[in-house]
Amino acid sequence: MKIAAVLGSPRPQGNSSTLAHRFLTTARELGAEVRVFHLNLMAFQGCQGCGACKANVEVCIQEDDLTPVLETVKEADVLVMASPVYFGDLSGQLKCFFDRTYSFFNPDFSSRLPEGKKAVLVLAQANPDAGQHDDIFPRYQRWLTTWHGFDRVCLLRAVGVKNPGEIQQQTALLDQAASLAREMVK
Repeated sequence: MKIAAVLGSPRPQGNSSTLAHRFLTTARELGAEVRVFHLNLMAFQGCQGCGACKANVEVCIQEDDLTPVLETVKEADVLVMASPVYFGDLSGQLKCFFDRTYSFFNPDFSSRLPEGKKAVLVLAQANPDAGQHDDIFPRYQRWLTTWHGFDRVCLLRAVGVKNPGEIQQQTALLDQAASLAREMVK
C-alpha cells in the first residue's frame, strides 16, 4: 500500500502534523510505503487557471516542487492531508496544493485518478468549540468523493489545540489515528 502525506502546517512539529504522523507511523509499521511532503518547505505556485491540463496535457504544466507531489498522489492508495485551521479553512499552503489537483480532472470533469483511493483529512484548531469550523470537512469530503472519485474520506480532528505539542494530551484522538491506519492498511 502506498500513502502520500501532504502536510500543510508551517510548523513541522505542529498539532496537525503530529496527529498525521501518528497515522503514518502506524501505517509504516504495518508495511505501508509512506511519502511525506512538507508544503511549507517547498517552492510552488497555486493553480494559474491556464486550462492546459484540460486542453494539451493530462498533468499540471507548472514545473515546481508540487510536480512530484501530484504524481505521488496519483500513484498512492491513500492520501493524507493535514492542516491547522486558519481563518476558518485549510492553511494557505494546503489550499494552494488542493487547487492544483484541478489537473486531476478530464475536460468533462470526470476524474483521471484510479478508482479505490482513500483519504484522511487531519485538522487541528485552537478554538475549543467543535461547532466552529465544522463546515471544513464536508466541503473537502464532497470534492474528494464526488469530483475526484475517492471511495472513502475520513476525518481526524483536534479542537482546542493551540500550542505545538498540545495534541499529545488528546490520547483518545491519537489512538483513533493509529486505529484508522490499521483499518486502512490491513
